[in-house]
Amino acid sequence: MDGAPFRYEPRGRLTPGRPLADLTWLRVGGPADWLFQPADEADLAAFLAALPPDVAVFPMGVGSNLIVRDGGVRGVVIRLGRGFNAIRIEGDRVVAGAAALDAHVARKAAEAGRDLTFLRTIPGSIGGAVRMNAGCYGTYIADVFLSARAIARGGETLVLGPDDLGFAYRHSDLPGGCVIVDVTLRAPAGDPAALAARMEEQLARRDATQPTKDRSAGSTFRNPAGFSSTGRDGDSDDLKAWKVIDDAGLRGAARGGAEMSEKHPNFLVNRGGATAADLEGLGEEVREKVFQHSGIRLEWEIMRVGEAGPEKERDKD
Repeated sequence: MDGAPFRYEPRGRLTPGRPLADLTWLRVGGPADWLFQPADEADLAAFLAALPPDVAVFPMGVGSNLIVRDGGVRGVVIRLGRGFNAIRIEGDRVVAGAAALDAHVARKAAEAGRDLTFLRTIPGSIGGAVRMNAGCYGTYIADVFLSARAIARGGETLVLGPDDLGFAYRHSDLPGGCVIVDVTLRAPAGDPAALAARMEEQLARRDATQPTKDRSAGSTFRNPAGFSSTGRDGDSDDLKAWKVIDDAGLRGAARGGAEMSEKHPNFLVNRGGATAADLEGLGEEVREKVFQHSGIRLEWEIMRVGEAGPEKERDKD
């Protein structure tokens, strides 16, 4: 730990200058100054308590909804692993570690006769789902959320309820620097076989309409209508992000190795060799052209973090 600004020797893994590209679904991005993978909750709390307050902290999930810019991330990136992915069912409550994948939570709940099927096709982990109030088929995390436990920037444990998080469309007010460690959801009862069948239908629908075999980060922009698809017949497409992108003639638009998918134009994909600057630059170009075409200003759903790399800086010259 020579040269590290830390007064605590963690039991987990602390890696300097760790490249982040392989930890994101888009496979782009520069290094973190430090990547910390805590051994358990106590290790995380002690690390944060000892961390100098001027060192920035960025909690990172599985990188499913994220662009890390080419210059990397200053400070400490915290990524939770196996010590934070347990799932247990307690009556109508499902308690999931923040690193538990949404799909695994949905399946485990269904096996116990509890309905969280809307999570089955949402990429990422439960901690990230809470942070962005993830939703699908007309249901959101906010609809089933009871509480979350988090470690605050100073190392103390917080219990956060719905009022603390101020859920809105694709948004929550999670306090800065907090790292969610587990989440408690209320899950309605359902027949396990019927729930399993519903999830299979959802997967088939997703695979038929989305580029699931490509390197993407899920939906790129929020729906201008301010709500997610219900997945039901008669669901209006008029103010969906993919429709306004398509109407502006941007299906298949490309920049470097980045492309707006031909299959679903609200999916930004890495066709191979894309930089973060390619991906973010194409996204900004799409936003501008959609605004020129329809007067609608699309808002990013993908989180972008870090500093621009040399390529992007040259573009500004």
